[in-house]
Amino acid sequence: MRAQDVLGNMGNSFGGGFGNGMDDGTSGEDGLQRSTWGRDTSKVDKWVPTEFFQWRIDERLGTVIPEEYNDTLPHLFQNFNATEGLHGEYSILGNFGSPRLAFNFLDRDIISEFLFVQPFDYFHTEPGSLLFTNTKSPLTNLQYHTCGTRENGQDRFRAYFATNINKRAALGFKIDYLYGRGYYMNQHNSQFGGTLFGYYRGEQYEMHAMASWEHLKMSENGGIEKDEYITNPQSFPQRYGSRDIPTLLNGVFNRNDPHTYFLTHRYNVGIYRDLEVPDSLKPVMPEDKELLQRIKSDSLRDVIKADTLRLSLTLDSLRQQWQSEQVTPQEFIPVTSFLHTFHVRRLLHENSVNSGGVSSTYFSHDPYYRSSYSDFTDETKALSIKNTVGVQLREGFNKWAKAGITLFGTHEFKHFRQPSLATTDTTDVFDTFNENHISVGGEIAKRMGHTLHYNAGAEFWLIGPDAGDVDIYGNADLNFRLGRDTVRLEANAFFKNITPTFYLSQFHSQTHWWDNDLSKETRTRLEGKLTFDRTHTSLRFGMENISNYTHFATLLTPIYATDGTTISSYSHDVEVRQQSGSIQVLSATLKQELKLGIFHWDNEVTWQTSTNQDVLPLPTISLYTNPYIVFHIAKVLRVELGVDMRYFTKYYAPDYAPFIQQFAIQDASQPRTKVGHYPILNGYANFAIKRVRGYVNVTHFNQGTGNYFWGPHYPIDPLSIHFGISWNFYD
Repeated sequence: MRAQDVLGNMGNSFGGGFGNGMDDGTSGEDGLQRSTWGRDTSKVDKWVPTEFFQWRIDERLGTVIPEEYNDTLPHLFQNFNATEGLHGEYSILGNFGSPRLAFNFLDRDIISEFLFVQPFDYFHTEPGSLLFTNTKSPLTNLQYHTCGTRENGQDRFRAYFATNINKRAALGFKIDYLYGRGYYMNQHNSQFGGTLFGYYRGEQYEMHAMASWEHLKMSENGGIEKDEYITNPQSFPQRYGSRDIPTLLNGVFNRNDPHTYFLTHRYNVGIYRDLEVPDSLKPVMPEDKELLQRIKSDSLRDVIKADTLRLSLTLDSLRQQWQSEQVTPQEFIPVTSFLHTFHVRRLLHENSVNSGGVSSTYFSHDPYYRSSYSDFTDETKALSIKNTVGVQLREGFNKWAKAGITLFGTHEFKHFRQPSLATTDTTDVFDTFNENHISVGGEIAKRMGHTLHYNAGAEFWLIGPDAGDVDIYGNADLNFRLGRDTVRLEANAFFKNITPTFYLSQFHSQTHWWDNDLSKETRTRLEGKLTFDRTHTSLRFGMENISNYTHFATLLTPIYATDGTTISSYSHDVEVRQQSGSIQVLSATLKQELKLGIFHWDNEVTWQTSTNQDVLPLPTISLYTNPYIVFHIAKVLRVELGVDMRYFTKYYAPDYAPFIQQFAIQDASQPRTKVGHYPILNGYANFAIKRVRGYVNVTHFNQGTGNYFWGPHYPIDPLSIHFGISWNFYD
């Protein structure tokens, strides 16, 4: 467990740190927070302790993973709420709260059975991303972010609360509400999430639990009708504001309601071991006169003192008595743990279209089971109930146990429900599908110590549709001194031979329909990272080989004008493809932070390449750069002023399929659209005083004629001014 920090450096359960890690000018040397705000200052101050620490939980085995934060709180606070990421590392649809896709392929997750919520990972809470907190005082953080007007504005409120019941148990919750009206038509988002969590960490019994409920609703506009509204506005007879630009869709909505219930607990069997106490801390034998005070009778004490032999024998007896009363401090050493993890995930995905929301030519096929694409609702449900049991030989119970060893087995029940071809305009009929999966695996891990840490494991699926799947993984880090610097070398690798998830094989809806017989997908990755703490330099490099790469692809059918030769528009469809053969991806990311006096300059640049840009398109270069200055006013107000820039080179970015909320490669048989080679400049001011931090951020202030798109037909929001504030409470 990492040491407790005075005022914390708390980190953020929402995706970024929110403990400020700064002295607010009222802390004593003992780390107690002297607080008089709102109290009668004529009375003695009440000191409030503010130390806390946090950790995450491994979803499979319930292993505690200490969480550390190296960034001070105020830095980059203006980007904590950005859908495109802290360093602009994601492609989005423009609007706040939209789906997103990582530019760097090594940061993309493999498509799961809950694929509809994957593009909302900045909002969706998984057990492995939730931060549990041990705090000496009730801890509350409130945040509010806003921009724009009542017509196009964006707002987000976030709250995190944690309090200890005692030293071993705590409870907490977090609330997240996001509402983005959108600077372009028909793209408003509304998202609400609430999470309850708690833990108990005793010597023999440990438990972590959480329950999360979320509601994500999004209006889909299909992109703007013509890119020329952005790239060549002079070609139109009138000037169009962002909300005047027509879009392909209106009255089209997607809704996702994910629920998560998670419990991991373990019972530890072990031994008690005497603690070695330094001589300076060991109890000292009382002096003779103090020992004699144990004799309550004054007269008897006087008699004993008068007899030298009797006094000597009595003192010997009192010394033995005192010695027998001393209790040697002990610690509990867990030797073996029996663990159980219970994980339930439920998802309702709903796609609805209002009357007139989709043109009659938007799709390249006739309606699957209704009479039209007007005024309907599609619904699919997914349920996963997973139980994992295991036994763990614990690391460190003796000098020979340099690593812990775990063996586990898992049963997972999956249930899916989606529309049937028997559905009509008036009757909804659903097909249901049930799956049972059994897998076994093991892991060896070394997490103690400072110099070397590692863990490696494997899981094999024995029964069910995924029988024969293999997942082998491993990672390690080595920390050592090099001159006056601390160097950290990290390595990560995996081999996966896995069956594509259910919805890739089978998906039924009014708008898209497929039944695929897919082969297993094989992925092999090697990745390393080298970090120099003193120079604030890190280099990440990796490669991945993929066989039978499974992905989404758009299909476009030209619609010709009356002359029979001019293409006036396209009709759409989406399908799942598997690329035969192998694709290789190479990636390298360099981060460098520079400082000279009050001047700072942070840089992050990623280079990557794909051996098949038609199937797996990637920007060659993606860049984030941020020059800024930091200074203090009156020694208490910390101010940060800067301009940051996001940039990525031109490439055939994946299109967005609005009816399934997934990114899909563009149709190579039709003219494709490149996006990129456009800098996005933001100017900001951050401030922090005591427990409060805030920012003003002017985004896209270089707006002008240009190719300013995040993805095909989805432009970047125009110039806007964002405000945000965060306040920590420790009582």
